[in-house]
Amino acid sequence: MFRIRIRPRTAVAATATALAALSLSACGGSSSDARSPGQAVAEGATARPGDNGTGTGTGNDSGTDSAPSAGKNSALTKSPGAGKAPGKGSGSSDACTGDNVTAVITKVPRPINHLLLTITNKGSRACNAYFAPALRFDGDQSATQVNQDSKPQAVATLAPGRSAYAGVLLSGAAGGDHGRTARKLTVYFAPRSGSGSTGAPVTLSLPTGTYKDDNASVTYWQDSAADALQF
Repeated sequence: MFRIRIRPRTAVAATATALAALSLSACGGSSSDARSPGQAVAEGATARPGDNGTGTGTGNDSGTDSAPSAGKNSALTKSPGAGKAPGKGSGSSDACTGDNVTAVITKVPRPINHLLLTITNKGSRACNAYFAPALRFDGDQSATQVNQDSKPQAVATLAPGRSAYAGVLLSGAAGGDHGRTARKLTVYFAPRSGSGSTGAPVTLSLPTGTYKDDNASVTYWQDSAADALQF
């Protein structure tokens, strides 16, 4: 909420001569000091990364935050639903979201510059991990780009207790612009239609020292960790 404080100023003119006295008072203008709110970040349960370089989280938000806008890259395309406010899409009731999965982000030794994002169905009915996750590192305005070469032949369907995986490339071999250390990752989930995002997002603490640049990308959801990490 914006807060505005008004500060009045008063100027007074004194008497001019002994024959006539004229006092004037006037109120000056006002200045305002407006403070804009910080950017809202969709928070699920967040855990600090342990010594094994793993962060976990469970979404419990209302899902009303906006997903980040899509980045641009000639070889990569935007994550489905990126840049649109979350909402129920076609068939969104069976989508995997922060409401029915737990999420873990893990630093892997190989391939280098990769993280593994794992979601596990904690519910009592199957859910579908549609398209790719829309990822936001810290307060990034652009979604992490999706590697279209990773598109699977079928949607990953998670029975209760089963998992799906997405590989996150942090930096290309040649390096990229705007490299920095990231601390948090927010995961948004796509509905069946691929339009907007659905359900609660999940926010995870990243492994200590996670470094990413503009070449960062994410795969589609995969049935195995090996498939997710081959891109």
